Amino acid sequence: MPLPLMRKPKIKVPPPIPLAGSQLCFHELRSRIMGNSRLLRVWTPPGFDGSGATSYPVLYLNDGQNLFEAITAFAGEHWQVAETASRLITEGKIRPLVIVGIDNTKNRAAEYIPYRSKDPRIMLPKGNKYSDFLQREVMPLVENHYPISGSPDNTGLGGSSLGGLITLSTQLGAPGIFGRLLIESPSLFVADHKIINEARRCQNWPARVYLGMGTHEIGNLEKDAKIIGDLRELETILRQADFDERSEKHRLKVRVDDGATHREAAWAARFPEALEFLYGGQP
Repeated sequence: MPLPLMRKPKIKVPPPIPLAGSQLCFHELRSRIMGNSRLLRVWTPPGFDGSGATSYPVLYLNDGQNLFEAITAFAGEHWQVAETASRLITEGKIRPLVIVGIDNTKNRAAEYIPYRSKDPRIMLPKGNKYSDFLQREVMPLVENHYPISGSPDNTGLGGSSLGGLITLSTQLGAPGIFGRLLIESPSLFVADHKIINEARRCQNWPARVYLGMGTHEIGNLEKDAKIIGDLRELETILRQADFDERSEKHRLKVRVDDGATHREAAWAARFPEALEFLYGGQP
């Protein structure tokens, strides 16, 4: 049964804006599942055909404020998503696709953490609702407004930091929905690495997964070594699940960037490689 919408709008919806030879549109999403409102930022590629004659792959990304514009991004840095995607499409390196930025809210940590946690301290997590939020509210809204190909192979999900954690958690809780994962600098340490233990039990991984991290995420030699070790442990789990890098399918790409830190600029720098790997043709 469809969920009823909240009656009163909570936020102002900006008009569409041109961006890197393409267009960025905004939609208000009033969520009954999360009990709040937020913007969805929908980027359509150059030459976008909204008639329905063409069905586009789609990539959903968390922390939507940080993706397209410096004015809304944390610390004024953004992922340069529009510029990167437009360039790769023009160069023929990826297929034209739609990219959806899902804004975070003041409850970001609770929404991106799926279980009780001491570090960061979250006693009432809402991340266990995030998969339903995506499948029952975000994705239907986008699919009702844009000609999206909803098959798993044409549908991706991604995020950084806690946004990377909830990306992985969503895949584990709802396998078969997303065929492409972009996981940057994930907070795998949350709740005593519970997400790692859950990953070991996963039997249904997407067609392609990109993992990225810097060697100076925290700026503490010992702590950085630990979180890189966490990423390598996740990589090992994926390799054991038939993601062997020697395979002809090349389903997994891992980038540990020397000197890179935990910030939007680092994720922007790796985004071209990630996007080309995830959407540069069928595996």
